[in-house]
Amino acid sequence: MSRLRATGVEFRRVTSAAEFGRVAVLQGGDSAEREISLLTGKAVTEALAARGIEATPFDPAERALGELVTEGFERAFVALHGPGGEDGALQGALEWQGLPYTGSGVLGSAVGMDKLRTKRLAQAAGVATPPWIELTGAADFERAVADLGLPLAVKPATQGSSVGMSRVVSAADLPAAWRAASALDPVVIAERWITGGEFTVGVLQGEALPAIRIETPRDFYDYQAKYFADDTRYLIPCGLPPAAEAALQGAALATFAATGASGWGRVDFVTAEDGRALLLEINTVPGMTSHSLVPMAARAAGIDFEDLCWRILETSFARERA
Repeated sequence: MSRLRATGVEFRRVTSAAEFGRVAVLQGGDSAEREISLLTGKAVTEALAARGIEATPFDPAERALGELVTEGFERAFVALHGPGGEDGALQGALEWQGLPYTGSGVLGSAVGMDKLRTKRLAQAAGVATPPWIELTGAADFERAVADLGLPLAVKPATQGSSVGMSRVVSAADLPAAWRAASALDPVVIAERWITGGEFTVGVLQGEALPAIRIETPRDFYDYQAKYFADDTRYLIPCGLPPAAEAALQGAALATFAATGASGWGRVDFVTAEDGRALLLEINTVPGMTSHSLVPMAARAAGIDFEDLCWRILETSFARERA
């Protein structure tokens, strides 16, 4: 299977479960993705425990973060999706407490959660994205249709798992789509709908995992298709020629570098008519459920789920204070 590694990146490899100490698996939270976070946290906790790690679920929606220190946890596995867990706020709180944690730091998490700023930084780094404009209200609707055409993807800037996203096929549907997105975030993006192959690339410890092609009979790869539908197809190998897959993996690593992401995550793309890969978004805390993509890609690279969780937990050592 194709794998691509970023240069100049080193991660500590751990050989004994005791080196991790007592681990809090942060899950649940109060975002719109709470349900999926609980599933992720349960799967991760069981996998770590199976490898002899003292892992305990911890829900910040039900317990104060200060208890992480008073109860003697030595590091945290972040399994919280969406705002409050994936946007840098939690990461800042953990750093203030001196508690090492998995994945991206404050900056990478905050940028990765913000689709608007991710687009701007990725474009500056040479990673193409679908044409887009920011929708600030009704005054932008006519321009969005004129400049981008129909259909459109309308989405809140800081939600994951396609929460609040709509496919707009008629100008008359644009106001309702904007209201649905703006109810979740004041920053709303309208993006040209690209009818092409949808791909995702997992990143683990500076290495791009095999790309996955996603096929769904739905209008788009929405929340239901991501986590619960049994008619979504995941193709590994992805069907691209080796050079095209390597280019996709390179774009994923370039997006990670541009946004300050680190440790592990996932980058989503759609292919244009000319074959170019266009960035959709970056996920710094992807799902780790039975339907999740990073575990699928890792398995194709010869990394089983327990080892994947172990290696993600290894990224917490990059957050230890000198």
